[in-house]
Amino acid sequence: MLEVGKWPVFALLPPEDLRLIRQACVFGSAANEAFYVTVNDEVFALGTNCSGCLGLGDLQSTIAPRRIDVLCGKKIVSLSYGTGPHVVIATADGEVYAWGHNGYSQLGNGTTNHGLTPALVSTNLLSKRVTEVACGSHHTIALTDDGEVFAWGYNNSGQVGSGSTANQPTPRRVSSCLQNKVVVNIACGQLCSMAVLDNGEIYGWGYNCNGQLGLGNNGNQHTPCRIAALQGVNIVQVACGYAHTLALTDEGHVYAWGANSYGQLGTGNKSNQALPTLINTDKDRMVEVAACHTSHTSAAKTRSGQVLMWGHCRGQAVSSPHLTHFNSTDDVFACFATPAVTWHLLFVDGDDHMTVAQSLKKEFDSPEISDLKFLVDGKFIHVHKALLKIRCEHFRALLNEMDDEAIEIHQFSYLVYRAFLEYLYTDTINLPPEDAIGLLDLATFYRETRLKRLCQETIKRGISEENAITLLSAAVKYEARDLEDFCFKFCVNHLTAVTQTQAFTEMDHELLKNFISKASRYGAFKN
Repeated sequence: MLEVGKWPVFALLPPEDLRLIRQACVFGSAANEAFYVTVNDEVFALGTNCSGCLGLGDLQSTIAPRRIDVLCGKKIVSLSYGTGPHVVIATADGEVYAWGHNGYSQLGNGTTNHGLTPALVSTNLLSKRVTEVACGSHHTIALTDDGEVFAWGYNNSGQVGSGSTANQPTPRRVSSCLQNKVVVNIACGQLCSMAVLDNGEIYGWGYNCNGQLGLGNNGNQHTPCRIAALQGVNIVQVACGYAHTLALTDEGHVYAWGANSYGQLGTGNKSNQALPTLINTDKDRMVEVAACHTSHTSAAKTRSGQVLMWGHCRGQAVSSPHLTHFNSTDDVFACFATPAVTWHLLFVDGDDHMTVAQSLKKEFDSPEISDLKFLVDGKFIHVHKALLKIRCEHFRALLNEMDDEAIEIHQFSYLVYRAFLEYLYTDTINLPPEDAIGLLDLATFYRETRLKRLCQETIKRGISEENAITLLSAAVKYEARDLEDFCFKFCVNHLTAVTQTQAFTEMDHELLKNFISKASRYGAFKN
């Protein structure tokens, strides 16, 4: 479990209060400001309250938490902060609230007066549902559920993307090259902005003197520019440090560019890079990258849960990814970033007691109190009839008609069947993508819709050039339309490499014919 107690600002909170925290954020020039949301959706703040950034209605510092009444019950889904600092949140209803420093209109209310309490940002956003917010030093960008980006605030380097360098007092849609495009992820450096599109393209605008836009030059950009060097590479997440950028691909690779005086690019040296550079992590595929505009620290997490860090780490310049013992990238910023802020809104699971789900997970395949066992490939799996009947219609019908204490299974492998039974106890699956195909077969056979969806997500996360055709074939076989579409697009995006694999040469003739026909319509063979 993520421990918010790792951040010193929470050190004075009693254990009973820490156990109630479900969301948290630490920010400020010395990591001396904090918010947290409790299990009851109450919002509290503590810290020095610089520029009224705690939203308490005054400028008084507070070492003890004070409740922010206007935010209680709002259900915060995204939070970001600047260096003024100013703070911006998005709620589950898609509303945006902002408060704190406003010298450059970064609160989006049309004035330059500091905001002492959270205020709704309404101009041009009232009919929109905002899902994500990101702040630079003194500017703000917001992403809507229909893929539009709005920006406001400080614009000396074009970071608002309006085509000029005039400050933007209220939210303005970032159009230009993003017109008619769907953005799925956003991030801000100190003076720049980045956006990832649903087709895997990535755009940047604003300050670029360190090459943090990845365009191969050092000129500022006043409107979004596509990073042409990543043509053919599909980006799924972007994170920005003070003056460097990290990008994660759909294959789990990490690219970095921009400032590198602390080794924050992970290239093994301290030379700035104006073009995206592939980082040699020499580890499992990555599933998350992390950076914060207040620091020069970088972090990433692998599929197997390992966490790497590099860059400015407590005064040291670590120029290559370093394996840590941490469980999350958040721990890197709590223990090694300067200042030790949070790089995004923290989500915390409670651990004050063993939940029903935890208890069930503990009893899976435990012979002590089980009343049924399955024999698969010569191995027993111990379960409980009552739970199986509750969780699966197939077993409800089967076990109501029989009273056996052991059932032999021939249709599926031990690995797949055990994963299925474990899913009934835990609601999760833990299989590599190739084995998830077998579980997808089982889910289809037993008509387990949610399990089928989980299998598809597992396969998506594990897709590669080597196994893409195998996974596409499975998706077609089991009529998993969403997965089929995903695998097809991946194959097209990596067409040259995929067509050189053994799986492609052994592809079923009818499937191959359909693939070529569909790819042709998709425009895959143009030039």
